[in-house]
Amino acid sequence: MHSAVLLIEFGAIILALGLLGRIAGRLRFSPIPLYLLAGLAFGQGGLLPLGASEEFVATGAEIGVILLLLMLGLEYTASDLVSNLKTQYPAGAVDFALNALPGAAAALLLGWGPVAAVVLGGVTWISSSGVIAKVLGDLGRVGNRETPVVLSILVLEDLAMAVYLPIVTALVAGVSLAAGSVTLAIALGVAGLVLFVAVRYGRIISRFVSSDDPEKLLLVVLGLTILVAGIAQELQVSAAVGAFLVGIALSGEVAEGAHTLLSPLRDLFAAVFFVFFGLHTDPASIPPVLLPALALAVLTAGTKIATGYWAAKRAGIGVKGRWRAGGTLVARGEFSIVIAGLAVTAGVEPQLGPLATAYVLILVIVGPLTARWTEPVAARVTAWRRARRDGDGPAGPAPQDAVGARPETVEKVPLSKRQGPVEPSPAVD
Repeated sequence: MHSAVLLIEFGAIILALGLLGRIAGRLRFSPIPLYLLAGLAFGQGGLLPLGASEEFVATGAEIGVILLLLMLGLEYTASDLVSNLKTQYPAGAVDFALNALPGAAAALLLGWGPVAAVVLGGVTWISSSGVIAKVLGDLGRVGNRETPVVLSILVLEDLAMAVYLPIVTALVAGVSLAAGSVTLAIALGVAGLVLFVAVRYGRIISRFVSSDDPEKLLLVVLGLTILVAGIAQELQVSAAVGAFLVGIALSGEVAEGAHTLLSPLRDLFAAVFFVFFGLHTDPASIPPVLLPALALAVLTAGTKIATGYWAAKRAGIGVKGRWRAGGTLVARGEFSIVIAGLAVTAGVEPQLGPLATAYVLILVIVGPLTARWTEPVAARVTAWRRARRDGDGPAGPAPQDAVGARPETVEKVPLSKRQGPVEPSPAVD
């Protein structure tokens, strides 16, 4: 009987996710907010609380996080990560200062303590790679000059996760300073070793994993990833970091083949993960933190726009491209929830989960809008200010490119996170 109830509940969840994903696709919108809302509906205090399948959903959610990070690692090569570290670290430092510190300060102002501050800083810091990649495609900005700048910032954020996640894991587990230092040292040592092996012997590893049979390739890559993730978690590093490093170690045709085979599984289990996070958030706990979440969303949307503008200016991109880069980076999503989920599971702060849910819901909806409208709005404001300064009366209509038409660019570049660092060049739009 228990087995039948489990199948019914889990089948209902998957069916609901499929229908919600279809609705989001027709609206050309990210399905993440709908998945979170589904979790709120199925969780304690929701419309239809789950019973038999919650433990099964928890396991699926853990696999979802592992697959998210694996697929992220498959997007990069070790040499590209090293190149980005060498040339784009100033942009990464600015990104951290402008976006992580507001979240940490907000947690301290709310009286949540230093551990919650570190967690909330990560929630507000990391942009959503999945949402941003979709937005770039939907807006036809795949080849824009500012796109490599956006991708470089995402690369640095993703690489920083390999250091940040072990720190958060140790903090929420309540380990001592000495044990936490050992955990961080192990994480850094493992990450450095994997990067070294990937650079020197990546082709050998890929050749070993490679197979012309899709079934065998899927089983080997998935099995290797879950095995390494489990070992990493046993070492108190992070299962997600282990999966990310496996993705980095694979390259070439193996990475492309694994990406194609694992994408449907990633989408399925990632959706289950968002539902699971919603399950652990009581809908009644969201209204009390809605105003702080909204204030934090407005503040960090502005700091993300400033980050993208500064990084694009440093790379020699013109003013319009700078605004487009900033607006594109606003969306938060999967990794903000991953970070908050660690704290929620450990019971760090009861209100942290609801605030993170509300925060992500706001910015995953606002993010595609800022990507589309930041540059046109900035152009209109600039024209209005110029008209007032020159005493010419109200500003006339903005140029076609400034009101949302697909921007013209001087040079097109391919959309691939495997490209090298962005070198400064003469400013163009």
